Amino acid sequence: MTDGPTRALLLEQIHPDAVEILRSSGFEVETLDRALDEDELVERVAGVGLLGIRSKTHVSQRVIDAAGQLVAIGAFCIGTNQIDLAAASAAGVAVFNAPFSNTRSVVELAIAEIISLTRRLSEKNALMHDGVWDKSASGAHEVRGRTLGIVGYGNIGTQLSVLAENLGMKVLFFDTADKLALGNARRCLSLKDLLADSDVVTLHVDGRPANENFFGEADFALMRPGSLFLNLSRGFVVDYAALRTHIESGHIAGAAVDVFPVEPKGRGDEFVSELRGLANVILTPHIGGSTEEAQQDIGRFVAGKFRDYVLDGSTGMSVNVPGISLPRPDGTLRLIHLHRNVPGVLARVNGLLADNGVNVEAQLLGTRGDVGYVVTDSASGTTQTIVDQIRAMPETIRLRVIF
Repeated sequence: MTDGPTRALLLEQIHPDAVEILRSSGFEVETLDRALDEDELVERVAGVGLLGIRSKTHVSQRVIDAAGQLVAIGAFCIGTNQIDLAAASAAGVAVFNAPFSNTRSVVELAIAEIISLTRRLSEKNALMHDGVWDKSASGAHEVRGRTLGIVGYGNIGTQLSVLAENLGMKVLFFDTADKLALGNARRCLSLKDLLADSDVVTLHVDGRPANENFFGEADFALMRPGSLFLNLSRGFVVDYAALRTHIESGHIAGAAVDVFPVEPKGRGDEFVSELRGLANVILTPHIGGSTEEAQQDIGRFVAGKFRDYVLDGSTGMSVNVPGISLPRPDGTLRLIHLHRNVPGVLARVNGLLADNGVNVEAQLLGTRGDVGYVVTDSASGTTQTIVDQIRAMPETIRLRVIF
């Protein structure tokens, strides 16, 4: 048992395995197939302890303020830029994501699109459906021997690098952080150098605000004539009007785009983009990680983090709370204390316990930035009065008791 809330709200078609894990752990689960805007979410979060979202739902300060019982937010995807992490930390709300579960799915889509664009398969397919037989090798190439430029050499970029080399491609990469090259990949010291030497350029950057409008007119102009462009990262990092101009001029021979600055909230809603109707341009509805295998893995992973945090206080791989995992002795009561990271908090907590004759069986403290997190186990003697005293400490953000 725990004094934490047990209601979970899962949005945006989160995999059924996540629902099963949470329900089997004793939580009440409500699901919704679509995203919610801020006003809708504010109305729905009252009494919710666990909020599960994907990329389209934004969790703002206002939403967190309206969710007085919220214990954790789960991003059932890679990125967490749609969540106000500072507000979550200040409210004592742990945030979890799935940074690795859909990596392979995104990489396979990128490989498929690189081959399709290089062979101009989308154009051939459209002509065949129109009844036109156009058997020609003009503009179609092998990927073997061509140069792939990867912008962003993280989990996705590195795996793409290895698979591309296995196809016989030469690989260049650019990253603002110092990254170890895998295989025969070569690091470029500047984005300009990568663009000048690449036949295919693919973006795999994260969603930090500094990356807004990261790739625009000047960058497209630096790309090789006849080169290809892919974006499977974030929609707001690219100037798509500039991309359209360079495709229409013939400077860029083709593109594949999976993410957009503004995306429809639900299936069947109208999709609006300046990239519609262009030849040799593949547009997909943000499905880079949308394979059954990836969504199942993500659902299980994040739901497991929810369960472990609520029932045991484990914060392993949280993006905003110190990572703590402490084995729990049998027959103990566990205090989960999120607090402002200032000197003396642990000493004050232990002083309150000692003054009341409570023996600490196990304890672990971690800090991250402005937040401290301590897990304390005791066999007996922890009364409601002690709990109220710890909650009343000015440094306390949130205290939970797990029996």
